[in-house]
Amino acid sequence: MNDKPEDRQLGLIMGLSAFVMWGFLPLYFYVLDDVPPDMMLAHRAVYSMITGAGLILIGGNWRQMESLLADRRSMWLLLLSGTLIGGNWLIYIWAVQNDRVIEASLGYFINPLFNFLVGAVLFGERFSKLQLLAILLAALGVANQTLNVGQFPYVSIMLCLTFGFYGAIRKFVPVDSRVGFTMETTLLAPFALGYLVFQWSRGVQIYPDGTGHIVLLLMAGILTAAPLIFFALAARRLQLSTIGVMQYLGPTIQLLLGVFLFKEAFTTDHMITFGLIWAGVGLFSYSAWRAERRARIRPPGTVIPPKRNPPEHEAAAGIDKV
Repeated sequence: MNDKPEDRQLGLIMGLSAFVMWGFLPLYFYVLDDVPPDMMLAHRAVYSMITGAGLILIGGNWRQMESLLADRRSMWLLLLSGTLIGGNWLIYIWAVQNDRVIEASLGYFINPLFNFLVGAVLFGERFSKLQLLAILLAALGVANQTLNVGQFPYVSIMLCLTFGFYGAIRKFVPVDSRVGFTMETTLLAPFALGYLVFQWSRGVQIYPDGTGHIVLLLMAGILTAAPLIFFALAARRLQLSTIGVMQYLGPTIQLLLGVFLFKEAFTTDHMITFGLIWAGVGLFSYSAWRAERRARIRPPGTVIPPKRNPPEHEAAAGIDKV
C-alpha cells in the first residue's frame, strides 16, 4: 500500500465508486426486467468476455494468458470458479427481477463472515472470540429470518455460498485479477453464446424491444468489469480495514433500494434479522481493525513467527473479490 496522501485519496474515490456501482446494480437488472434471467446471464457472460479481452489487450497481459492456458490445473479451477460466479450472477438477477432485493442484500452482508469461515476450514485460519461471536450473531439472524419471518433465506444463502466458494477457489490460482476474470468468462462464453443461438433458433427473442434497452444490454460487460477495476485500484492504496468497512456500502444501498424504491416488505422481524447480522458485522469489522492496528504498531525489529495463512483482517476485507 502506498502512503502518499494523493494515492490514498485516489484509492478512496475508486473504492467508493466500486461499491456504489455494485450497490446500484439492481437498478440495471430492474430496467431490463423484460430480459429473462437465463438470457441476461448469457448476454453478460459473452460481453464480459469481450470486455475482459479488451482489458488484456490494453494491459499487455497476453503472456500471462498464454502461460495460464498451459496450466491444466489452473484452467480446471477457473472453469469451476467461473461456473460459481455465473451461478451467483444468475441468482442475483433472478432475485432483482422477482422482488427479492432485500434478501439478496442480506447475502452480501453475511458473505464476509462466511469467507472467514471458509478460510478457517480450508486454510487453517484461527478464530478469535470476537469472530466466533460475530458468526454466532449472523447465524441467529438467519434463524430469526426462518422462524419468525417464516422464510428460510435461500437467495441469501445461495449468493453467500457461491461467492464465498468462488473466492476460496481463486486463492489457488495466483494470476492477475484481469487475467483470471477474462479466462473465466472466456470459458463460459461458448456455452452462453451457444445458449443464445439455441434460443434464437427456437424463435425466442434474444434482444429486448427498444434501442435504449439493447444498448443497456450491450453494456453488461463494461458494468461488470468497471467496479472490479476500481476495486483493484482501491485495494492497492487503502488499508485492509478501510476496504473491509467500505464493502458493506454495496449491500446497504441494495437494502435501501429494496425498501424505499421497490417497496419490498420490511417488517419488525426483518429488522431483528438485519440487526443481529449488523451486530455481527460490526464485531467482525472491529476485530479486523484491531488486528491491523496491532500489526502497524508492532515495534521495529520484532520477530514475527512464520504463518502460512493470511491474517484475519484479509478475510474480512474480501481482497480476493473479482
